[in-house]
Amino acid sequence: MIIEDLTVRFGAFTAVDRVTLEIPPGRIVGLVGESGSGKSSLARAVSGLVPYTGRIDGARNVQMVFQDPYASLDPRMTVGESVGEGVRRDRAGRRAEVERLLGLVSLPAGLAGRYPRELSGGQRQRVAIARALGAAPDLLVADEITSALDVSVQGAVLNLVRSLRDELGLSMLFISHNLAVVRYVSDVVAVMHQGRVVESGPTERVVGEPAHDYTRALLEAVPRLT
Repeated sequence: MIIEDLTVRFGAFTAVDRVTLEIPPGRIVGLVGESGSGKSSLARAVSGLVPYTGRIDGARNVQMVFQDPYASLDPRMTVGESVGEGVRRDRAGRRAEVERLLGLVSLPAGLAGRYPRELSGGQRQRVAIARALGAAPDLLVADEITSALDVSVQGAVLNLVRSLRDELGLSMLFISHNLAVVRYVSDVVAVMHQGRVVESGPTERVVGEPAHDYTRALLEAVPRLT
């Protein structure tokens, strides 16, 4: 997927300013920056949720997983109904596909009959990921998907993200304010500051030899990476 000269404006405010970024097939691009840097606005533009100018090519089907899994799942629908909502099959085929999708995110098929309120935060986020995968996306956009979870659960979700890339060849735009998280899951890192991408490249190069002062500041805020 190629994003070229993408700009998002809200009135007179420019949230994303002529961003160009490539997401290679089967790779995870981590987009990192502080709150207000424009990361989520870029994510919503790529997902078709806000108007933009510029060009987005190479991904007809983009699905987004949001920060708060409880807010993004319909509380009146069971897990099975939510996950299977976009599956175009008969009843038996839909049930089998829901079981497969739940298996992909390491959830038992028995959860299909439960409601979001009956699940933990980590389980709800896995359901949200399974629901997005049910649409067979060309690109999955993950917007701060671990920030609302307990620290003990975050690692398991990050491992899941990596396994989905390896097992499905999934292309992903992974957004976080935490450079340690982005480093762990991403093949490529793009650093966003005040609406612009100020540095991008292979993860270990950006983390090991940062070229921009803002990237160095992000690294200094995560002592265990230095």
